[in-house]
Amino acid sequence: MSMKFRYSQGTVSTAICVLSFFGVVAYSEDSGPDMYDGFTSTRGGEGGRIIRVTTLESEGKGSLRNALWEKGPRIVVFEVGGVINLKGRSLNISEPFVTVAGQSAPEPGITIIRGGIGVATHDVILQHLRVRPGDNGREKRSGWEPDGISAYSGKAHDIIVDHCSLTWAVDENLSVSGERLKGPEETAHRVTFSNCIIAEALNDSSHSKGPHSKGSLVHDYCQDIAIIGNLYANNTRRNPFLKAHTTCVFVNNFIYNPGTAAIQMDYSEKEWKDAPVDPLPGRASITGNVLHHGLDTRTGLALVADRGAVWLHDNSVVPRKEEEGPITQGDIEELPDKPIWPQKLVSLPSTETVAHVTKNAGARPAERDDIDARIIRETVEGKGRIIDSQEEVGGYPEHESTERKLDIPEDNISAWLNEMARAVEEP
Repeated sequence: MSMKFRYSQGTVSTAICVLSFFGVVAYSEDSGPDMYDGFTSTRGGEGGRIIRVTTLESEGKGSLRNALWEKGPRIVVFEVGGVINLKGRSLNISEPFVTVAGQSAPEPGITIIRGGIGVATHDVILQHLRVRPGDNGREKRSGWEPDGISAYSGKAHDIIVDHCSLTWAVDENLSVSGERLKGPEETAHRVTFSNCIIAEALNDSSHSKGPHSKGSLVHDYCQDIAIIGNLYANNTRRNPFLKAHTTCVFVNNFIYNPGTAAIQMDYSEKEWKDAPVDPLPGRASITGNVLHHGLDTRTGLALVADRGAVWLHDNSVVPRKEEEGPITQGDIEELPDKPIWPQKLVSLPSTETVAHVTKNAGARPAERDDIDARIIRETVEGKGRIIDSQEEVGGYPEHESTERKLDIPEDNISAWLNEMARAVEEP
């Protein structure tokens, strides 16, 4: 899928962005191909051995869990498609240099339920996966609190989550965190979230704190976080939440039907009481984003609120009926220039954001599953709602398993995976 972008600065007049295996590849007529991955140049498991997932079982020989446990650079491909039921035991990635290429699976692709994915290591690329933890049949406030995908600890850096669908998490759908009072090196950093659907985090569900519908948390000291081209839909808060000492670019995202907060910037004073340094508000470059108020959105909700330092450019808020739709609320310091920006990032104008995101976001957008298709349809029609359980929207998906033997080339694996990505991204 190719799409023209416009430069707002610089001398190059024409740029093309191609959504590919490694996220967004920007190139110009003058300079030729050039990789864009936010603040990271990771290649994941490129050059490593190929590990084939041959079963949808949650563990054992040929399973995704076993592939993630393997050591050394590796590219994980799928010779099966369908639902992986984690049965309440989330996956953990602790061995670095890995690419998980969900685009390699036969239709209907890979959907992970009843658990999520934790990333506690570096140089990780996750693509074209659907992660739908749900309440796992647990009672309200029972303490079942999975994220969809979470990168945590200082070891979690140089990570890309691209073209994934994250729904029905009980904590956050997609987040970064770590030892948040010990500085940026002890928290997740250089992480990119691109082209994802981040939607329908469960509200009054099994979280021990009670109602807790949250999109993304960027915890204290998480830095060099790039959030680009995603759909945030039907999450009450944290769309996303940028805490103290964070640095982030938030570009060309479409936020639909947040409940009481869209982009939050703030921190808790009491959490910093015994910290060795004073907390400082997060800093962010926020451009090309669109907020649409929905059926559950508080009247007058702003795009950015509370306490932070931001560069704002070309963002829009679309309220319901004649309600006010401000860009900022609270103690938001507007900066004259970008406090942070990846060198090769080129943003779309906000007038193109909604069409771009609704066409391209999520796992396998050319062949979306019923859940993603419904979320996109309800977003476009203005009908989506915040939910308490996956049972309100049809329950966990059930797909018949499929198989396809992969004929993997001996060299140029990246080009082969790029072609597979294009096949599931382009309609």
